[in-house]
Amino acid sequence: MHALDGLRILDLTRILAGPTCTQLFGDLGADVIKVERPGRGDDTRGWGPPFVKDANGNDTSESAYYLCANRNKRSVAIDLATADGAGLVRRLAARSDVLIENFKVGALSRYGLGYEDLKDELPGLVYCSITGFGQTGPNAHRAGYDLLAQGYGGIMSLTGAAEGEPMKVGVGIADIMCGMYAATAILAALRHRDRTGQGQHIDVALVDAQMAWLVNEGSNYLISGEVPERRGNEHPNIVPYGVFETADGHVIVAVGNDAQYERFCELLGAPELASDDRYKTNASRLAHREELVARLARLLHRLTSAEILAGMEARGVPGGPIHDLEEALASDQAEARGMTIDVPHPLAGSGSVRLVANPIRMSETPVSYRRSPPVCGTDTDEVIAELLGDED
Repeated sequence: MHALDGLRILDLTRILAGPTCTQLFGDLGADVIKVERPGRGDDTRGWGPPFVKDANGNDTSESAYYLCANRNKRSVAIDLATADGAGLVRRLAARSDVLIENFKVGALSRYGLGYEDLKDELPGLVYCSITGFGQTGPNAHRAGYDLLAQGYGGIMSLTGAAEGEPMKVGVGIADIMCGMYAATAILAALRHRDRTGQGQHIDVALVDAQMAWLVNEGSNYLISGEVPERRGNEHPNIVPYGVFETADGHVIVAVGNDAQYERFCELLGAPELASDDRYKTNASRLAHREELVARLARLLHRLTSAEILAGMEARGVPGGPIHDLEEALASDQAEARGMTIDVPHPLAGSGSVRLVANPIRMSETPVSYRRSPPVCGTDTDEVIAELLGDED
């Protein structure tokens, strides 16, 4: 039993935002039908290396990038640019609960597959459009890419060293979070549909979503009128909170309140830094950020990372190591939580591919991994026979 058993998603998305959204639905039990261009498929299939290796150690057509967001789906190869292809998608939409797409604004209308084309014929359909800038506004016509969204939406201005260039986040976080917002909106629309029988159009934009998760920094600006500056790893509202160099590496220090700060100063053998009026409260520490951080940095540099981490753990002061991906995914915590999985794959020489797991833990309807990321078009005949066979 899965949370979304019986739900069918017609997935006309590619790259990352849409596939992230639909993979989440697939993990939760929905039947996700991924529509791809014959012979080419999702653009990310070619975004490598690395690629899946076959039995002879040669690269296949499946990139690691594609694998990250496309498990638990069935792939059908359909050419939307033909009348037959567009008609086939329309028939599949009639057998689906949700249609999700990330074409440019108006592009699907050329094939009779826009929301306005389908809403009267399929009044219960939830139709979700993901674009760079949304369906309206002066930039609606522009293509949407994660880097552009991070630049336009402001997050790059906050990311990176204070004296360095604006920096994107290391993964496509604007895409990923847009996909998460889309998933939440779809579930809300399905709740409405189940009560009323009425579907609706969902308009989600990468730039809108990115601005929405500016969170405290967005609020800081709107309340103060002061444009936030890049601070590297430091926090805009808390001190000390960031990365510090040790005698043999780096650690994270994340002091969240004045009591933790006092215990942290005890660890460093500098109780005077806790009693000094300039540093007693978080507000005063913010006012004297530069001088305090410099003093703490000198003290921390005398100790090893292990000494600091053990000392913070013993005193209840939040902090932690900085793992590379090998260390993170091989950590005891990742192992205990099952954060990597092996999924059978027909092209892999080893017989399976290793993927990052879904982080959701549900007591009654857990996620499952029923299908590997599909080879382009591999399920076309199966899906057509299963969903449309009774029409012939």
